[in-house]
Amino acid sequence: GLRPLVDLDLRLGEGTGALLALPIVQSAARAMHEVATFDSAGVTEK
Repeated sequence: GLRPLVDLDLRLGEGTGALLALPIVQSAARAMHEVATFDSAGVTEK
């Protein structure tokens, strides 16, 4: 089985957990998209 993204023992149904997890997923996607890579930041191997 799948493990929950957040496990708060709410027992209120799937909708509440989805509402709480959505900002986490959005933040992770934004970080993956917007964080600079070593090349774009000009980091060199020294």
